[in-house]
Amino acid sequence: MPVNGLTIMQPRTTQPRTAPARTTPVTTPALQDDRLRPDRRVDPAHAAHRPALAPRETIHLAQLLDRAATRWPDRPAVEAEDGRVLTYDQLDRAADRLDARLARYGIGRGDRVGLMLPKSPEAVAAIHGVLRSGAAYVPVDPTAPPARGAGILADAFVKAVVVDSGLVDALRSCWPGPGPMPKLIVVGEGAADHPDGVSWAEVMADEAPTPDPSPRFDGDVAYILYTSGSTGTPKGVTLSHANALCFLDWCASAFGVEPGRRFASHAPFHFDLSVFDLYACCRAGGTLVLVGEGLGKDPARLGDFLTDRAIDVWYSAPSILALLSEYGRIDRPGLTPPRLVLFAGEVFPIAHLRRLRRLWPYATLWNLYGPTETNVCTAHRIPEAIADDRDEPFPIGPVCPPLRARVVDEQGDDVPDGDEGELLIAGPGVMRGYFGRDDLTEAAFIESVDGTRWYRTGDLVSDLGGGCFSYHGRRDRMVKKRGYRIELGEIEAALHRLDGVSRAAVVATPTAEGLVISAFVAMKAGQKGSIIALKRHCASVLPSYMIPDAIRFLPSIPSTSTDKVDYPHLGALASGPEPEAA
Repeated sequence: MPVNGLTIMQPRTTQPRTAPARTTPVTTPALQDDRLRPDRRVDPAHAAHRPALAPRETIHLAQLLDRAATRWPDRPAVEAEDGRVLTYDQLDRAADRLDARLARYGIGRGDRVGLMLPKSPEAVAAIHGVLRSGAAYVPVDPTAPPARGAGILADAFVKAVVVDSGLVDALRSCWPGPGPMPKLIVVGEGAADHPDGVSWAEVMADEAPTPDPSPRFDGDVAYILYTSGSTGTPKGVTLSHANALCFLDWCASAFGVEPGRRFASHAPFHFDLSVFDLYACCRAGGTLVLVGEGLGKDPARLGDFLTDRAIDVWYSAPSILALLSEYGRIDRPGLTPPRLVLFAGEVFPIAHLRRLRRLWPYATLWNLYGPTETNVCTAHRIPEAIADDRDEPFPIGPVCPPLRARVVDEQGDDVPDGDEGELLIAGPGVMRGYFGRDDLTEAAFIESVDGTRWYRTGDLVSDLGGGCFSYHGRRDRMVKKRGYRIELGEIEAALHRLDGVSRAAVVATPTAEGLVISAFVAMKAGQKGSIIALKRHCASVLPSYMIPDAIRFLPSIPSTSTDKVDYPHLGALASGPEPEAA
């Protein structure tokens, strides 16, 4: 039902279940921009990448579980690494109980709830329960230093945290405020031993909730994903239900996943790739098969996992697939490859991709591109054969409808086909902004004369013709490693906080095996540098994927004539041989 330009979801019905009423479909009007160059529109040759979108039946992510539990109550919804399984009916009931508890705490639409959990059925139920309450979930990396997670949750002003029992004491000890600790819902062994929180088991024993009469708007915030920030402070990307559903609508049209398929959940829930895993699976009535942290880094075991768990759909960063193709023994007899393989987050070196294609000749492979701020915004389907003499990565493809794209120069003017420029994205999949950071939000967008709000991706691309884009790297110092977005400035800020460090600079160097992050450090007079001490310090304040791969000590950090860090010179040093020990 349209209200003030938004669309609302009607309240849920209580047990016994009946088929949900069909909501008024939301159709996306044709988006036209007369200022776009005619040759920026997509060539018919790329029509296979731009399927027509069906009218939307869902306007709120919470509806996905509502519908799945009604249509397929006994179908397995979540399967854990340890063999535990939740059906859609059980997942629905667990989400209901958490919704009821949050309502008891006065938490609902417009609020935020933190998640500090390892991947588990409880974590999936918590996500759906938060969405059902009308609040937004804020997932943090449970393996990162607790102070980082606590800082993110405090920055988001969460009113409650669903937290693993093993992390409660650390979270409490480093909570920065302002204000008191949020409500704690504790999951795991010993959860009842924390008197200032309530255990997950107690929440699950609550009575069934009464229906919430308040409406749900598609413009409401669904989740906030924190990414690396250049100042040393992570920034929260705020995404609405409409943003997520725009992406999911395109996925349904492009991939055509059949009901009941088995989706591997490889990406952690604080990583944007998890949006596809969680909701495309639920939308299709599939089974979300959780890939644990340890398993995800062991290619041999992961190869066994694909067959043992009969995985149909896989989505990860290319580096994981490269390891899998090289060390996962996925060419052995009896292994059935996934039907659909998606990768995103970094460039897939062509040699590794060629090997994967030869090992999985019948799988459908897609190269997806898009920053967290836009979800996936371009896509390219990999052909069934990759030529032996091809030495360049595949393009990132044309823009995914109903999004739009422009390629502009430093003055914001459109560039001709073939010229490099910054990729701009507009449309209903683009984020609302950065949580609590109007300054960063304003800097991230430009507005055209017709009022269109364009997100500046910071990525350099060129149009190969007909709207198919080739990726050329970043215009700033942000990089991606194993799919994670990393601001090198945040690593520098962490190094500068260690006593004895005078100056530090960080560069990233691409190699055949992936991206290598190198830190160069100049110590204060009289101070001796220690690689072990620096790495320990980084491990205490940064997630593991941001810890430098290599650390070198220099008498001073080289500078340009304008007294800026000479990053090109440091890049050359990083690419060269290690200096001989004195």
